[in-house]
Amino acid sequence: MSPTPMNPMQPMDPDGPIGPGLGEGLPGNGPRRPRRATTPPQYVLTEDTPVYVISVAAELSGLHPQTLRQYDRLGLVSPDRTAGRGRRYSARDIQQLRDVQRLSQDEGINLAGIKRIIELENQVTALQARITELADSLEGAASALQQREAAVHASYRRDLVPYQPPTPQSSALVVWRPKR
Repeated sequence: MSPTPMNPMQPMDPDGPIGPGLGEGLPGNGPRRPRRATTPPQYVLTEDTPVYVISVAAELSGLHPQTLRQYDRLGLVSPDRTAGRGRRYSARDIQQLRDVQRLSQDEGINLAGIKRIIELENQVTALQARITELADSLEGAASALQQREAAVHASYRRDLVPYQPPTPQSSALVVWRPKR
C-alpha cells in the first residue's frame, strides 16, 4: 500500500491511511475523541470592504501607486488603514479612483475641482439618505395617526342619533324633559 498524498485543501480523515486509534495506550493519550467539524468564520464582502493593498488598487485603477498616495494626501480618495497604517482600498475606492482619473484626463478638471465634485456628490448622497429616512418616518407617523383615528371612531357610541335640522315649512318646537 502506497501512502496517499495529502491535499491541504481537503480535511484530514481521522481514520485515514494510518488507521484509527493512533496514540492509544501511550502515556498521556486517552481514547481518541471524534473530531468536530469546524466551520471557518463567514466574512461578508461588500463594495465598502477594504481588501486591496495599494499595489493591487493601483493596478485595478490603472494609476501609479504614488498617484494613489497623492490622492490620499489631497483627500480625493481616502482608503481605510490597517493597524500598521497600511492603506486598504475597497471596490468603491477603486471606482472613485477611476472617476478621478476620467475627470482629470478626459474632462480636463483640476484636482481642486474634482475634490469639490466629490464633496458635492457625497453631500447629495447623504441628503438622499436623509430624505428616505424622513419619508419613512413620515409614513410611520401617518399610519400611527390613522390607527389612532380608527380607534377613536371605534369608540363612538352607536346609540346616538344624528341631528337633522327641521324642514323650512315646519315651525314645531320640541321640548325635552328628562325623566325623574
